[in-house]
Amino acid sequence: MEITELRRALDDISDHAVVYHAYTDYMRDYEVIVHVTADPRTGIKPTHLRYLFKYCVVAETRTALSPETWRTSLDERLTDPEIGPDLDGYVWAVRWQALYPGAHLVADSRRAKAWTERLGIDFHEVRLEMNSHNLTLIFSELEVTEPPVGYMPFVLAGDE
Repeated sequence: MEITELRRALDDISDHAVVYHAYTDYMRDYEVIVHVTADPRTGIKPTHLRYLFKYCVVAETRTALSPETWRTSLDERLTDPEIGPDLDGYVWAVRWQALYPGAHLVADSRRAKAWTERLGIDFHEVRLEMNSHNLTLIFSELEVTEPPVGYMPFVLAGDE
């Protein structure tokens, strides 16, 4: 994948909602499902996009929340979509997180270069910074598609 194409794909999802991320069931590739919306005045319908980071050799997830936010967000009721929004703390039950400040390519990544040398194919490092987690991925290729309606491992909004 060309670097300019990769940067454009990452720019397209920044400031949208990540609704799911994990290794695929066959455990080689890492997928990120993003709910993309536009200003309603444009007439563009919201959609989901599946970002498939192929040949993913590193997937690191870390909290983006401060210890103080964690301390006020330990109540199990914050995982309940009916109760959580009425409580103080980080509401885990929203089941999505804003991809903000966004997704970006790590220029001249030492780790990606090492994998390129080891395997003989190009690797890239990408960071996805969200409001509750930060995700670092090292992968070779990126495939962007619209998942089919009802795509598992979760049900897309509106398909319930």
